[in-house]
Amino acid sequence: MMKENELINVITQSLNSEYIGDDCAYLKDLNIVVSQDNLVENVHFSKETMTPYQLGYKATMVNLSDIAASGAIPKYLTIGLSLPVGDNKNFIDDFYSGCKEALKTTEAEIVGGDITGSDRIFISICAIGKTEGRKISSRSNAKVGQKIITSGFHGSSAAGLKILQENLEPDTNLIKAHLMPIAQLEFAGNISSQIDEEYAMMDTSDGLFDALFKIGERSNCKMAVDFERIMYDHKIQQYFEQTYKDLIFFGGEDYQIIATVPVEFLPKLNNQYTIIGDVLEKTEDTIVEINFEDSSDKFSEMSTKCFNHFPD
Repeated sequence: MMKENELINVITQSLNSEYIGDDCAYLKDLNIVVSQDNLVENVHFSKETMTPYQLGYKATMVNLSDIAASGAIPKYLTIGLSLPVGDNKNFIDDFYSGCKEALKTTEAEIVGGDITGSDRIFISICAIGKTEGRKISSRSNAKVGQKIITSGFHGSSAAGLKILQENLEPDTNLIKAHLMPIAQLEFAGNISSQIDEEYAMMDTSDGLFDALFKIGERSNCKMAVDFERIMYDHKIQQYFEQTYKDLIFFGGEDYQIIATVPVEFLPKLNNQYTIIGDVLEKTEDTIVEINFEDSSDKFSEMSTKCFNHFPD
């Protein structure tokens, strides 16, 4: 079965569009960015672990995060919702209440959409962001010599999901990180509103390693990272001692921001960031290089650990 990246390559070659390559398309002539995101029941979420309110909140926040990671300001959203046949009045009311909660601290609003019947829940959201006063990022803009910086903690959402799935003793912070994530609008905006140089920026929706790899691959650079610098909730290690590093790198859905910026730019961010590594010249086929305290501690089969939107 073809994986997501292979399918994207087929689409890119078929359309031959200059706009494909980032999570948001930057339409410079209209001064906007546009993003499209789909959530599918039993692929991206389960009704067993999420309420309709939490689902609406998270579905909206996912799209705010894409706009933020482009460097733009979220402005408008349209929502396509497909539901199984039945009495869906309460579901819809709770779902859109969650959507509105996610938008509460932004100037964005829902301006339309579509609703249909289906055999399970499908959510498709189009988000539009305005670019005035912002320098828009691209994952192809990383430059040798730049620092790799991130916001927040990594691995919390994946740990929270695992706690729910395995019915472990609950941890409020980890579970909330999974069910009610927060898009890093302020962090991303502080970069895009002040930087003059080209820079790369993504969110960690599919995991920290995934973001590092995609930036390095598109920028033809090596992303050299020091594990000891990465921020994470140490309760993850207490819960999952054998796999906590996998959760930190590959878990996904933290919606933190990763960016590559010149070292001279860092003082403008007032220490509201964590430096986790450096952008280096690419050597051989190495795109992501992770330095552990124990040099024998290496990941194996990295590509199989990244989130797969096309499960077998």
